[in-house]
Amino acid sequence: MRSAGFLLPLALGASGAILYEGATIISFNENDERVSILDDASMLIDGDTIAALSEGTIDSGIPGNTTRVNATGKIISPGFIDTHTHLWQTAFKTIGSNTSLADYFQKFGEYGQSASVFTPEDLYLGQLAGSLERVHVGTTTVLDHAHASWSREGTDSCINGSADSGVRTVYAHAIHEVAGAWSWDEQISKLQSLTKDDRFHADNGLLTLGLAYDRFFDAPASNLSTLWNITKGANLSVVTTHHLGGPWGFTNSPTALHSHGWLNDTIPVVFSHSSFLNYKDAQLLRETNQYISTTPESEFHFGHNHPHANRIQDQASLGVDCHFTYSSSMVNQARMWLQNLRAGRYLNTLEKWEVPTNSPMSVEQAFYLITRAGALSLRRPDLGTIQVGSKADFVVYSTDSPNMLGWSDPVAAIILHADVGDIEDVIVNGAYVKRAGKLLYSNYASLRSRLTASAKRIQKVWAETEWPALEGSLQNGEGAPYGPTEIIDTLRGNGTGY
Repeated sequence: MRSAGFLLPLALGASGAILYEGATIISFNENDERVSILDDASMLIDGDTIAALSEGTIDSGIPGNTTRVNATGKIISPGFIDTHTHLWQTAFKTIGSNTSLADYFQKFGEYGQSASVFTPEDLYLGQLAGSLERVHVGTTTVLDHAHASWSREGTDSCINGSADSGVRTVYAHAIHEVAGAWSWDEQISKLQSLTKDDRFHADNGLLTLGLAYDRFFDAPASNLSTLWNITKGANLSVVTTHHLGGPWGFTNSPTALHSHGWLNDTIPVVFSHSSFLNYKDAQLLRETNQYISTTPESEFHFGHNHPHANRIQDQASLGVDCHFTYSSSMVNQARMWLQNLRAGRYLNTLEKWEVPTNSPMSVEQAFYLITRAGALSLRRPDLGTIQVGSKADFVVYSTDSPNMLGWSDPVAAIILHADVGDIEDVIVNGAYVKRAGKLLYSNYASLRSRLTASAKRIQKVWAETEWPALEGSLQNGEGAPYGPTEIIDTLRGNGTGY
């Protein structure tokens, strides 16, 4: 469980204000919703807020205890925003490397054997490690679809893991019916208690409460009414739901939620994936200003795919989903999504026997999806940009590595050339959580040891489990029939190399 050492998780921040000088800063202009590049610029952080921003030097209004940082040659970017993930799953790292989504549901999802195998200690360690992984890659805000909510103790462990990490977390507590776990009434009681929980009302505002729910398409009206009364009454930060559609089912669509009156409100709703979004759903998103979260690598890896999601990028943000299977870097997600959308549009032109003359998507658009768009999906305009008055959540990139030499466009440098090793500092809410390339979490060695032991025990259980063949149809008829996928052959001659 949470130890005394973990209650003091980070050397959070400097002793006063921070002044970065001489940097290239990726700022933002709200008038045209475009980035604004400031060269040889200075940025003053006072408390949790960006207090001043200017090309050249800042000469006035600097507090006496300010720490000056020479950032000459460095790039300062807004912190990245991940709008869909499951932080608790760290202990599965690498064992889902060749997993389809149908296989994921029985092995790694919320309805499988995890509820009976994971202890509260396992959940705490996984949640904390998953959160620190986000800090490491420059993510400063994460929307956690927290579906390891099988008990009071496990829920509290996950919340503590997020609270101890230093990353800004919208903790969307999942309400779901899991065999052998707690009842609907017990879950509602816990959700009500969380709305008054001091962890979600701390002065730093880093941890806020949301709701995750995946049965809008078939839940009794009384259940939805209960959830809405809590959501609205407590002014929860967000509602999030998995929406796939098409062969998958999972029709928690904008149309379904709108029919229950959940979209026309001040509370944001984030639809995760929306792979087979239809025209009516897309129009509803625009009319009600709600967003989807595309998780590019996840949707490639597991096979959700995204044939229609690419048509609603004006109401889209990006997420990671399952960090135990691939990279948790939002820059990697943006890079992959950028090149995928480019490839599709190029092919459309080529299929008409024409030669493309222009690139269909810019690096700035990809950058927007993991910064400003993520903030707008959460209705947090104070996040995702570097402006005076914004929260001081940002990332400092070194440009000394061979892959960064010769850069002139800072956005292109980050989206297409930078890697995690180029990240020097990560600041959340005006406090350092990573400094000079090192996480500032003070008990990392202990966490590493305990998480490794936890993962080894859990992965042994999974390796010894006899998993049933996938037969019939997905989710007992909610989705289409199962079918085999063609195996790629990488070996000359006999065998495939799979």
